[in-house]
Amino acid sequence: MAYRILWVDDNIEELRSHLVYLGEKGYEVEGVTNGRDALAVLSEKPFDAILLDEMMPGMGGLETLEGIRRINANVPVIMITKSEAEDLMTRAIGKRIDDYLVKPVSPLQILSALKRQLEARKLTGETVMRDYMSNFMSVSDRIGTADAPADWESIYTDLVTWGMDIYRYSDHGLLETHSEQIAAANLAFAKFVRRHYREWVATGGGDGQEAPLLSSAVFETWIEPEIQRSRQVFVILIDCMRLDQVRMIEPLLEPFFHLDRRNYWSILPTATPYARNAVFAGLMPREIAARYPDWWIGRADHEGSRNAHESELLGELLERIDSPARGSHQYYKVSDARDTDPLHRNVGSLDETRLVAAVYNFLDIMAHGRSQSRILKELAPDEAAFRTLMRSWFEHSNLYEVLRNLAKRDCTVILTTDHGSMLCQRAQKVRGNRDTSTNVRYKFGDNLGVDEDKIFLMKNPAEFGLPPQSSIENYAVATENHYLVYPTNFHEYERLYRDSFQHGGISLEEIICPFIVMRPR
Repeated sequence: MAYRILWVDDNIEELRSHLVYLGEKGYEVEGVTNGRDALAVLSEKPFDAILLDEMMPGMGGLETLEGIRRINANVPVIMITKSEAEDLMTRAIGKRIDDYLVKPVSPLQILSALKRQLEARKLTGETVMRDYMSNFMSVSDRIGTADAPADWESIYTDLVTWGMDIYRYSDHGLLETHSEQIAAANLAFAKFVRRHYREWVATGGGDGQEAPLLSSAVFETWIEPEIQRSRQVFVILIDCMRLDQVRMIEPLLEPFFHLDRRNYWSILPTATPYARNAVFAGLMPREIAARYPDWWIGRADHEGSRNAHESELLGELLERIDSPARGSHQYYKVSDARDTDPLHRNVGSLDETRLVAAVYNFLDIMAHGRSQSRILKELAPDEAAFRTLMRSWFEHSNLYEVLRNLAKRDCTVILTTDHGSMLCQRAQKVRGNRDTSTNVRYKFGDNLGVDEDKIFLMKNPAEFGLPPQSSIENYAVATENHYLVYPTNFHEYERLYRDSFQHGGISLEEIICPFIVMRPR
């Protein structure tokens, strides 16, 4: 079906050759000579786009634009004018013009502008499909030969980009092929992590060629240097945020900040009591338990309480490394959407505070709540819908308002997370006693029994930076999209947790964490 175009110009008869050219290109063009006629015609029948002259006797272009928007708020409008005045362009953009051309204009310029407005999505989709299929084999080859952390970061970044582009622009039939490629990547990635993780822990998880930057080293490696060079640093940690999710909110941040994108790797288990404590303590869990035993309760039923002392751990870290922020820092935690956001409330009084750290738990709460709420599961049935829901939360959150205000300050903002999440789909049986932890992506307890082909069993926790509570305790960490269920009532819990977002295991989505340094524009 041909696109219908309305062209509004007081000299429309002089543009007859342009109309003929567009007709030959498949466009149906109707011309009117003034704004009032344009609004009358638009009220009677729909058009796919409008070409609007800015300088017309009577009702001018900007006034006509206001009338167009009252009739159809979404129809693309391309303004054509003799003037290059900046204030005119500013006013036109403010009234939601979609494109802007300066006379004289050629038929090809008009055609290009219409294609940008009407066919960009189709043309982009065709290009995305063509490029993805041509790169499919090369990505598969990269997965097969990846042997360094940087290789995996590059692969994961590309997979996230392709996945989002396919979903946004192209045939969703490609998503199944893309999902299969991600599954193949996670299979190979799990083998890579299992092969090297013990070595990375032994070397301290520094930012090098052989070992990735781990949670316990990220503060001293990347955050402390920003404290040294900046007047003020805000560290915003959104619990359980994945790379694809942060990509959804970056367009909201880019008008206010220059973004320096990096990645670091969460420690195992990729769960809050381990990964987030490691970030704020600058230590592995075993070291935290040894130095601060009162702040690390080992029993499985007290797991959540291990994050009750992040503020104190951060203070100890700042003293230990002799940071300029020691004695001049604040820590805030927003654990529930019903909470009064303490950072939002107090940000105006923090001008002289060198380091401000804030943890937002809403995304983690939403991920866990999705498995127990029929409404949430219907709103976010898959990963694409969940990241859209995440963007909606962020766009209307106090956090977004805080960040927009910080963009007006002389400060550096770091946006990061402690781990990601995995959409679980395959249940694996685990055997353990009644004291075993309850998580479904990882468990710790005495003499755990699992299928070690699919589950990473850490039989000597100390070698993996974890605090053993007994000589026979071990940790079981799920790989790929597996989750752990006890044999008792197996099918009931298999059904309950299938297609739920969980964390604690080994996957690209959980381990490779976004870390963005944001400097106000």
